[in-house]
Amino acid sequence: MMKSRVLITGIKGFTGNYLSSYLQEKDYEVWGLGRNELSALPHSSVCMHYADICSPEEITKVLEECQPDVIYHLAAQSSVGLSWEKPALTMKVNLEGTINLLETVRKLQLSSRILLIGSGEEYGPVESLELPINEEKSPNPQNPYSLSKYFQTLVGMQYFHSYGMNIFFARAFNHTGPGQTRGFVVPDFASQVAAIEAGLQEAVINVGNLSAQRDFSDVRDVVQAYWQIVEQGKPGTIYNVGSGRAIPIQTILDQLLLLSSKSIKIEIDTKKFRPVDVPIIYASISKLYEETGWQPYIELQDTLKDTLEYWRNEIKRGL
Repeated sequence: MMKSRVLITGIKGFTGNYLSSYLQEKDYEVWGLGRNELSALPHSSVCMHYADICSPEEITKVLEECQPDVIYHLAAQSSVGLSWEKPALTMKVNLEGTINLLETVRKLQLSSRILLIGSGEEYGPVESLELPINEEKSPNPQNPYSLSKYFQTLVGMQYFHSYGMNIFFARAFNHTGPGQTRGFVVPDFASQVAAIEAGLQEAVINVGNLSAQRDFSDVRDVVQAYWQIVEQGKPGTIYNVGSGRAIPIQTILDQLLLLSSKSIKIEIDTKKFRPVDVPIIYASISKLYEETGWQPYIELQDTLKDTLEYWRNEIKRGL
């Protein structure tokens, strides 16, 4: 019996790496799409290809050869902070890249199931009475990243309705874990704690807005949710993926500091504040649970402990 073949775009990214491992454990034939060969892929059994998601010609070559049963579209510019600095790049990768992928699948008449990864940021500011946010909430994106993801959702829905394509939608809230690069709150804090412990940084961490509350999940739970959406969800349906609770950024920092034996000073840097910052956001995950049985298992404290240990090891390797 032939293995089901999956293609993961953005496979060399943080979530792509975990999804690749998870699917290989389930005995899928995994193909990967990356931008370049500069970073090594830890899984030698992946059939790796390199292409620019914004190039229809390059994407066509890969899909003609791969003929995937499932496509997990993870390739994206996924930093909210960077999206303020590079809005055009964010829109090009996240929107134009998705259009290229969907249009190529349509032209090649592939029957691939496709998972598009959106973001809880699409919902924008919410009133307390609207929490937790369910999928019926009208999006109101407030930054270039969330706007690009909302446009991606609209485009995906158009292809689903117009062409009957098997497109699924995950609206993912914040997820983190070992291996996430700096530029996101948890690795930013954890890497600095580890650097301070190693004597490479003054025992001070400069922070932005600590009062914002976000829905944090472990990436290892999230990739399982993605698989269950494709296998048990309904095409044309949006599923929130999150923990179902709000965690203040202050709590993230406090827990990381408790995991360290060093005395670390915290200083507020107003330059780190975003032009628009949603005060609180967290997901209702009842639809995903009811339709697929998925629920998160990994506790935040374990995620933070594992992430800090990852950065301790990274810094030791760099010494």
